[in-house]
Formats: sequence, structure tokens, C-alpha cells
Amino acid sequence: MILTPQLRQRIEMLQMTSLELSDLIQQEILSNPILEEVQSGEEVEEISAEILDQNAGAEAGHAEDSDGGFGTAGDGEKSSDDGTVEAEIKDSDPFEEIDYGREFQDYLDPGYRTQEFEFKEDGPGFEQFVSRGPTLQEHLLWQVGMLSIGGVENDACLVIIGNLDEDGRLTSEVAELAAGIRQPEELLERARHLVMALDPVGCGARDVRECLIAQLLERVPPDDTAVTLVRDHLPDLQPHKLQHLSKVTGLSYEAISAQLELIKGLDPYPGRRFSSEDPVYISPEVYIEETDGEFVIYFPDDGSPRLRISSSYQKMLGEKSTNKETKDFIREKVRSAVDLLRNIEHRRQTIYKVVDCIIRRQGEYLKHGVQHLKPMMLKDVAEDIGMHLSTISRVVNRKYAHTPQGVIELRKFFSEGMMNEDGEEVSTRILKLKIKKMIEEEDTTKPFTDDQIVKMMMRDGVRLSRRTIAKYRDQMRIPGSRERRTVI
Repeated sequence: MILTPQLRQRIEMLQMTSLELSDLIQQEILSNPILEEVQSGEEVEEISAEILDQNAGAEAGHAEDSDGGFGTAGDGEKSSDDGTVEAEIKDSDPFEEIDYGREFQDYLDPGYRTQEFEFKEDGPGFEQFVSRGPTLQEHLLWQVGMLSIGGVENDACLVIIGNLDEDGRLTSEVAELAAGIRQPEELLERARHLVMALDPVGCGARDVRECLIAQLLERVPPDDTAVTLVRDHLPDLQPHKLQHLSKVTGLSYEAISAQLELIKGLDPYPGRRFSSEDPVYISPEVYIEETDGEFVIYFPDDGSPRLRISSSYQKMLGEKSTNKETKDFIREKVRSAVDLLRNIEHRRQTIYKVVDCIIRRQGEYLKHGVQHLKPMMLKDVAEDIGMHLSTISRVVNRKYAHTPQGVIELRKFFSEGMMNEDGEEVSTRILKLKIKKMIEEEDTTKPFTDDQIVKMMMRDGVRLSRRTIAKYRDQMRIPGSRERRTVI
């Protein structure tokens, strides 16, 4: 299937967020002189029916009229049999009447004229124009270059730095790295500890324990209690295990809590602060508000430019002095502008239809909370509003709605379901929340096993296997009963 540029743009705009759409509109304004941004207080003039009819004909693959629907041919034009417009050659070119030397002096090549520049001593430095921050590897390499170390040891540091992941962790074996550069393993190990002492401290560690110890040694002596706790009891450094840890180590509960506050200030993933991933900014696509018992949908004023087609260019199409090349250029740009405006409106209407369908199906969720979330699939919405499944997927992807229950991603309204003993379909998300609530309210000295949770869910009319309980628990990152048990 061959996609036209108009259809391709329509598909791309459907999956854009409001911020990405705003950027696209700004680019179109810069590249298309036909488009104008409506200033605040101005009214948007509707596009003439002639322009829309002409553009619709072009989309349907019909031949265009000689004037493209923008105006009638002037006296200086004649229409040929095949529908094209031919401009008669004029004796005088209207552009020759322009005094370029006077009106465009500032935009012409200055040639050998002396340029005058204004320098400001207090102007911003070049470092403020850096397009991106340094990566973790670049930051560490710069520090290694400032050290007075030998060539072989310097190369070993470069090897260690080059094998760090985005967390700053060394995932490769030191023995393999040493064999790769044909150097002793002891040399690579010294280089690794040298890199661990650089900023940020802990890069080059093999695991979280070693990383935290490296950071602690920068603050406290090697025999400090915090170092001992991290080195020997890291898995037990959790709030619900402090009593057990106090019994094992002989330290008071208050002393362990004080050391835990120090350990919480450490960074187990020091390399992430240099991550090159851009932050994701969330802007609600629609607002859903409840008014007089009914939900109302409206689109926020997100600052996106309001567009219109310049009337001055439309008038140029009917003027005798406008040559054929100029008219062809204007027609093409107007056609592109109309496609953009139509696609923006199509995106708006599609999002509205999808959100309206979601409200009809998930009204109880919006009123009373996630406990009332109903099972809903993408195909259900697609069938309700008569659109393709892929269109619904593009609409709900990376888009958020401001609702009475907070800002919710549109995909969160969709979930699979399971049948209970009463024949009612229950959302799997609700089942996960029930399991999580059971675990939060359990006695930590006797935590529920997966088999016990199966029996408890069965009393609520939901039949789940032990394997399903374990899968849901892993998806919520809840450890097993053995890890949750507190020993007194």
C-alpha cells in the first residue's frame, strides 16, 4: 500500500503528543509562508469553500482546475484544454520595478564593505552554548587525563571506563579485560579501584554493595559501623528487618536507624546522573471534568499556535501581474497548509471520540477510583467508534488525560479481564491491587504464601493458580514470603 504525503502526515500526527505537535506546527510556520499565526484577540477566518473543495479534489485524485479553486483567471492568462494555466509573456516584469539597492540593502551581500560589530565583555561564555552535557565516559576520561600516571596504567583505566554500563557498573570480568590487552590482572584491578575513586565515586564497582562501600570510605573510616552493615548485612537493611538486624549485630535499634539514614544518602547508581536520555515532559491532552453528574471533555489551551491561511497570497492568485511560477508555488503551499489544518482537526476529533468512548465504559472508575476499573480492550473501543485497531493504539500511546482521579495515561484505562464465579469479568489490574493490599496488611512475622493468597482470592470468587499469583507479584516487584518475613 502506497501512502500519500497527506495520509502519512495524518498517521504521524495521531501518535504525536501535544508538545510534539506544537513543535511540528512551529516548523510548518517557518517553512510555509502561506500559514499565519493568529495573535491573541484576532479572529480566525474560515478557509473558503473553494479552497477546501480544490484540496479535497486533489486528495481524491481528480484533475485540478486551471485556477485550482483560488480565483478566476485574469485577463493576462488563458486556460488550455488539459486544464493547466498558461501565463502570457508580459513586456514588463513587475519585480523589475523594485529598487533592491534601497529596499533590500540590509539583506544583500555586503561585498568588501567593512562590517561593524559590537563586542560585549560581559556577554555569555562559549561554555553556555554547549549542546549537551558530557557523558559518563567523557567525564571520567577527563579526570584520568589530569592524573600523573604511566602509559600502561592509563590504558588500563581507559579499558575499565570503556566497559562501564549506564549505571556506572563494570559488567565485564577483569580477567577477560586483562587478557584482551595482554596485561596482568593485578594492573586492571588497580585501575578499577582508581576509577572507583573518581567523581562520581563508585563507578567501576561490580555490584551495589561494592559501590556503596566505596562511597562510604570517602566519608567514614573503614571500621565504621555503616561500612560493616553494608558489607555484611546489606539484604537486611530494610525497615521491617531492623529488629532482626539489631538482634544479630548486637546494636541498638536507634543506632542502626541512624546508620541507615547515612546509607540512604548514597547513590547505588552513580552513572545515571550522566544519562543521555532526555526527560519526558507530560502535558495532558484532554481534560475530563464532572459537571452536574456528567463528564465534559475539553481540550486545554496548551499554547500551540492558532493558524490561518494568509489572505494576501490568495489575492495574488487573481492578479494579472502574478506569473505562472508564482501561482504554482502559492497553490502548492496552500494545498500543504490545508492538509495540515485538516489533519490537526482530524487528530482532535479522533482523540475526542476515543476519550468519549472511554468515559462511557469507565465512568465508575472516573467517579470512584481504580477499584471500579472494568476490563476493556483496544478492540472494544475500535468497534464502538468504527475505527481501526491501529488507530486506537496510536491515539492512546503516550497521551494523558487530566481526570477527577488525577493525570492518567490513556493506556491505563485498558486492561484484560478474568471471569469470577458470578460470571462477572474482573480487571487483572484490580486483582493485582487486591493481592498488593493483602500483602501490605499481612503479619510480617507470618507472611502469606502464594498458596494462601490463592485460597483468599478464591473466597472472593476469583480462581487463580499459584503460578499466576507469583507472576502478578513479580510484576509488582513484591518479593516472596521468605524475603518478606521478619524474625523477632
